[in-house]
Amino acid sequence: MSAKGVPINRQTWVQFAESVKNLVGSEVGVKAKIHFSLLITLLFGISGLNVVNSYVGRDFMTAIADREMAEFIWLATLYITVFAASTLVSVFYRFIEERLSLLWREWLTRRAVVRYLEKRTYYYIDTAENSEIANPDQRIAEDIRTLTVNTLSFVLMILNGSITVVAFAGVLWSISPLLFVVSVLYAAVGSFLTVLVGRPLVRLNYDQLDKEANFRTDLIHVRENAESVAMLNREELLRTRLLRHLNDLTVNFRKIITVNRNLSFFTTGYNWLIQIIPALIVAPLFIRGEVEFGVVTQSAMAFSHLLGAFSLVVNQFQSISSYTAVLARLSVLRGEMKERLSPTVASPIEIREQDGRLDFERLTLRSTRDNRTLLKELSVSIPRGMRVLITGPSNTAKAALFRATAGVWDAGEGGISRPSLEDIFFLPERPYFPPGTMRDLLLQTGQEKLISDEQILKVFHRLDLRRMLERAGGLDIEKDWKDLLSLDEQQLLAFARCLLAAPQFAFLDRPHTALSPGQVNQILSMLSEQSISYITLGSTEYKLENYDAVIQLAEGGGWKWQLIQAGRVVEGDLGGER
Repeated sequence: MSAKGVPINRQTWVQFAESVKNLVGSEVGVKAKIHFSLLITLLFGISGLNVVNSYVGRDFMTAIADREMAEFIWLATLYITVFAASTLVSVFYRFIEERLSLLWREWLTRRAVVRYLEKRTYYYIDTAENSEIANPDQRIAEDIRTLTVNTLSFVLMILNGSITVVAFAGVLWSISPLLFVVSVLYAAVGSFLTVLVGRPLVRLNYDQLDKEANFRTDLIHVRENAESVAMLNREELLRTRLLRHLNDLTVNFRKIITVNRNLSFFTTGYNWLIQIIPALIVAPLFIRGEVEFGVVTQSAMAFSHLLGAFSLVVNQFQSISSYTAVLARLSVLRGEMKERLSPTVASPIEIREQDGRLDFERLTLRSTRDNRTLLKELSVSIPRGMRVLITGPSNTAKAALFRATAGVWDAGEGGISRPSLEDIFFLPERPYFPPGTMRDLLLQTGQEKLISDEQILKVFHRLDLRRMLERAGGLDIEKDWKDLLSLDEQQLLAFARCLLAAPQFAFLDRPHTALSPGQVNQILSMLSEQSISYITLGSTEYKLENYDAVIQLAEGGGWKWQLIQAGRVVEGDLGGER
């Protein structure tokens, strides 16, 4: 099933089958197979009890019609026993189904999260101009849940339907071959008309998921940036944006409601007729004395079960359409992740790892928006211990060099040789603080047992952050750091993390924005004391005494490399002017 614009194709189903195969072969595969085997066993139990129930119900109604009290009491007791057994089996069936869907969801979500964060896939999905993915967070958090729950539900419905057909086909055929044929034809025509009427739901449900996510994302943006919104008086802009997204999802949902209305006209009438068709065919047989009275009720029950098995599309089309949209969205996400993680995908900017040096080799960087040249064939070598200032009128060019060194800028060509990312520290103009404790913010993964509290407190003392630490409540208390810390405290805390990490190189993006010249000088001095080479993105107004060389970037991609001695630029072009 597909709709125009919804990427449901053979590859989608191949990816889905591969995902199921991976689950079976994973570390939780044995547990999943045990759960599924239990479900199949319980399905057979439910179908068997339904067949027994149909015969007990037939004899029970016949005993009432024949006014046989002893037979009535015995069959009533048996009837209650069968109902009790059916209840017990059904409850355990539902319990095992939910456990299996949770097991699958946890495994699949873990796998998606790992792939999403691997090789900065999240960054490229978010920044790629031709990306088909909107709201990947919703797809991982919600769509996977829907996929696992509904897939298991539909698979079990199909298996249950197959077992029911086998169980009740013989019952219905023994009562009336005509009734069996009518049930098959009725279900076939009903399924065809349901797909015809409800087909637009696939596209509409696909769009609705993204429209709902867009609206929710903007609401989260307001909450997370409440102070900035209030200070800058941006309520009107955000109100307009929120109401536009609300209107989009409302208009689309009205279309869904309209299609559901048309579909309900058909399915409701379809289900009502199920109650009368068996009576129309079997009642004349009873009137002519060819069958006993209980057969009438048995035929209605058998017909209902059999038609329910045949009418999966009719009864579940709305769920199927939503499921198809979810499957399409996850297929696109999986395809994009797989493409990004493919070993054949290489950046046009070649990055090589080497220890103790940072080399830019004929590095050209271009704008991701208009392909304008930002930097042309930069070729400089920065050994460990050298302190470099990068200046120029274009902040975009400096930021592109910053990001290319980090490996997140693909627009360009050339090469970069640098230490591993564990030995390079990037300090953006506005620091990033993930959720967690102060200790989590300060220490890189794996450093927890290598750096003592005394070392942390020593760095805090030198940066004059002791009061901030007291305000935070200590190293092991979680806080909303963005609200608790001022911008200069955030910047100082980022520098503290750099000093504790002790990398070979540190990239500093305009540190003077949040810090005073005195604070910057102190930090640069501390970096030098720990033999951490730093490359600062700044301007010619920075104190040159703190640097050994300067790269001057010019408009159009030009650049100039010059050495600094005694706080003055040495005239003489070592790198060449371009």
